[in-house]
This record gives sequence, C-alpha cells and structure tokens, in this order.
Amino acid sequence: AKSKRPKEPGENKIRPVNKKGKPKHPKMKERESADSSLKSQSILTQVMDNGRFQKLAATLSLSAGQSLELRCKGNNVTWSYPSYLDTFKDSRLSIKQLDKYSQLILANSTAADTGEYSCWLQLCNAKRCRKDDTKMGSTYIFFTDKEELFVPTPSYFEIVYLTPDKPAVIPCRVTVPSAKVTLHREFPAEEIETDGTDIIYDVKKGFVYQHPTFDHKGIVYCKAESQGAPQISIKYHLLYVEVPKGPPSTTIEASPSRAEVSDSVHVTCTVLGEPDVDVDFRWQYPGQESERPVIIQNFWRLINRGTSHTTRISKSVLLVEDFEAEDAGSYICTAQNLHGGTAVATKVELN
Repeated sequence: AKSKRPKEPGENKIRPVNKKGKPKHPKMKERESADSSLKSQSILTQVMDNGRFQKLAATLSLSAGQSLELRCKGNNVTWSYPSYLDTFKDSRLSIKQLDKYSQLILANSTAADTGEYSCWLQLCNAKRCRKDDTKMGSTYIFFTDKEELFVPTPSYFEIVYLTPDKPAVIPCRVTVPSAKVTLHREFPAEEIETDGTDIIYDVKKGFVYQHPTFDHKGIVYCKAESQGAPQISIKYHLLYVEVPKGPPSTTIEASPSRAEVSDSVHVTCTVLGEPDVDVDFRWQYPGQESERPVIIQNFWRLINRGTSHTTRISKSVLLVEDFEAEDAGSYICTAQNLHGGTAVATKVELN
C-alpha cells in the first residue's frame, strides 16, 4: 500500500468549470499570418458626398463631370493614376499627404480620366524605400460619357507593334463598361472575329492578340454601341516586328578618322533594334577630363526592312567643332537597352 500524506482542508473541493475569465486572443500579427485570406489589406476608400466612406470594388462607374475624392490610409503613401494626368500636369488633380492618410482629389472629371487608380504604403529605411505589398488598394474607374464611348487619346493614329513572343494590345478602351465593342479591319473591310482565345476583349485594356502573327498586320479600328448611334475609335497601324532581343547591336564611325587642327569631326554611334525599346547612349572621349566642348545629339526613326518588318534605328552623334591635338585618341560609345549594354570604340588621329 502506498503511503499518503494528510490532505489539507479543502483540498478535495471541485473547481467550477464555468468560471468566467478573459478569453485569450492571439495577437493581430499571428492571426494575419495564420489566415491566408488576409495577405493584403485594402487601404483605399472613396469619400461620398454625404461625408461617408465607401470601400472600393475592383471597378467603379461615375458620370463624367463628377468630382472624385479618394483616401489612402498611412503616413507615406504613393499613388498611381492615368499617366496623361501627369503628362499634361493637369491642375484638376491634387494630392495631399496628411498625418494619417493621403488624399487624391480629381475635379470636373472627363471621359479621358477613365483608368486604374491605386495606392500603396512605402516602407523606408535610411537607404531606400520599398512597396508594402500587404497594404495597398486599387480600383478601375469608368467616367461614363455617352458622347465619348471611347477613352480619348492625344492622337488620331497609333502604331501597335506585333512581336511573336508576347501579346499585343489594341488599346480601344471604353468609358461605358456595358458597351458592345467590335474590331474591324480597314482593308479588306471586314469585322475581325473575337474568339475569346487568340483574340479577346478586355474592357480595361482593349483587344488583345494573344499570339500575334505576320497575318495580323494592317490597319484596324474599333466600333462601340451603347443605347445610341455607334461610334468609331481612332485607327491603329499594326506592324509586325521580328528583331532578336538582346543588348544593342551597335556600330561606330568617325568622319574624318584623321583630322587637321581646326577641323570639324563627327563620331556617330548607331543601333538597330526593336521599335518599342529605348536606347541610352554614354560617351567617353579624349578631351572629357579637361572639359573640351563637344556637342552630342541623339535621335531615332523607324525603318521598314522589307516584308513589313520594322526596325528602330537610333543614333548618337558627337561633334568636335574645333579639333585640337588633345582631341586625338579613342572615342568610346556605350549603348544601353533593357537587355544590356554594348560598348564600341574608334580612333581619331591628328594629321
């Protein structure tokens, strides 16, 4: 038999199971990490006319002429909105950062303001800032206008490049999301079938060619109908492009390569590349450290290399107007695009 110690008074009393106490909740960070549905927290709201706040859905329709006020929670907020508002430095748009939120106001809206509006928090340290992917908000706003079914553009004709390795977009976006939109070829005059697979219509983008081919080239336009007479978009010239992707294909030439004192010398750096890829040029030349005066001009144009294959020719020309002995030596041009850089060099000698 096991020996037992004497029991203390009250030791065998049964504890009540319904004793009230404060429930223990996990900390907010633990709940968020445990719940995969809380990966991103929307911080974007719309301020209504009566002073209420409304959370925004993926799309929003407003009548053109209305004013818009959006708020984004946080003390370091960055905004994104249709780029032309920046291009034309539109005074109708104002953004203010306050203590607890940032405010975007767009007054007297127009059909051209249709597009994506988004905001996000910036996380900054002493060296740099980065986007906080867990705190952001976005909505696509249609500013409806029956007189302008298509979102206006600054030009009456646009070029769309067709490349075999990525989708091409004919950007005929509408201001009325319920409008019926069709795609048409100018010559031969016909409607282009939108099959939902190879060619689809995205109300936020336009018509998308998923796998562009040489046969898609030509001039096209869009037609929209919504409770009234149909409207026609601007025309789009589809050019088929087949230029290998990679660092710039660069050449350099000096004229003349042997110069007399007081001569004018041109050094030309030339790149052949994709029509929609920008090229940046940098120069190193003998008189650079002594700050010898030179003139540098950059320009580009599109050239047709047969069978409707279009190439962009970019040039940078360095001009020495009054050649001296210290200008003799190596001229180095570095051409840079989004795929990499290429450096080429040539010599100019003094006679």
